[in-house]
Amino acid sequence: MTAPDYYEYRHLVGFEETNLVGNVYYVNYLRWQGRCREMFLLEKAPAVLADIRDDLKLFTLKVDCEFFAEITAFDELSIRMRLADLTQTQVAFTFDYVRVAPDGGEYLVARGQQRVACMRGPNTDTRPTRVPEPLRLALAPYAVAATASSLTGTTTVG
Repeated sequence: MTAPDYYEYRHLVGFEETNLVGNVYYVNYLRWQGRCREMFLLEKAPAVLADIRDDLKLFTLKVDCEFFAEITAFDELSIRMRLADLTQTQVAFTFDYVRVAPDGGEYLVARGQQRVACMRGPNTDTRPTRVPEPLRLALAPYAVAATASSLTGTTTVG
């Protein structure tokens, strides 16, 4: 069995994440992107967390989410993060929000993305910096096809 091409964060929706109508309030999808990214760093790139405690800053430049279906309290979600783009100083992620039904069925309920810039320096003089090597290495298994080829130096035709 091959490993999935995504990093997965599992989440059980709680009442506090829903609105008066009973469906999940949109801002929670963005929170879950951040939580997924944080858990990825904790599990797959702990050296980057140490770097963040020192001087590295990960600035979120752009975030969005497109909704396909409603979810409610006690729905189980699989938030699946992939690497969409990697430049010298920035990283772009995609997120699939998949509802996992009690019978094991999976349903795509939303899709999101975000772009992050790596920065260093004091808050009054923060400047772009290269994506740390431990982060590049940790992200490599989760790259979509076009990004994977740029990481390995190969070209994908198709």
